Amino acid sequence: MKLKQFAALPYRMRDDDVEILLITTRKKRRWSVPKGWPIKHGTPQQTAAIEAYEEAGVRGAVGKRRIGQFSKRRGKKKQSVMCDVQIFPLEVTRQQGNWPEKQERTRIWVAPRKAARLVKKAGLRRAIKNFEVGSDQI
Repeated sequence: MKLKQFAALPYRMRDDDVEILLITTRKKRRWSVPKGWPIKHGTPQQTAAIEAYEEAGVRGAVGKRRIGQFSKRRGKKKQSVMCDVQIFPLEVTRQQGNWPEKQERTRIWVAPRKAARLVKKAGLRRAIKNFEVGSDQI
């Protein structure tokens, strides 16, 4: 059985350019995006928005449509499980200097092309590349 997680792809416009926000994972310090387990009585989009705040200190408007997905292994209750992570765009309107996981993560704003190079997961890389091209999904 595959478990689901939901992720936010935080972005903002700088002049006419899109910038993507990446954060480091807690254990391996790899570049990724905020993601988490479904929240009871919450939509996938609400989960993505809450994770974006907790893990990256950003708030904003979440897109309704999923822009991609990737699979990853997660430890849950001492077992390794496969997770299907669905990605939603999040237009950042507020960035906070303090947030719940500030001590555990680093965040950077980068151009989509650089973001795609920095992330390890192929599905996430694809979502970032497609996002850059198809900004009609925003």
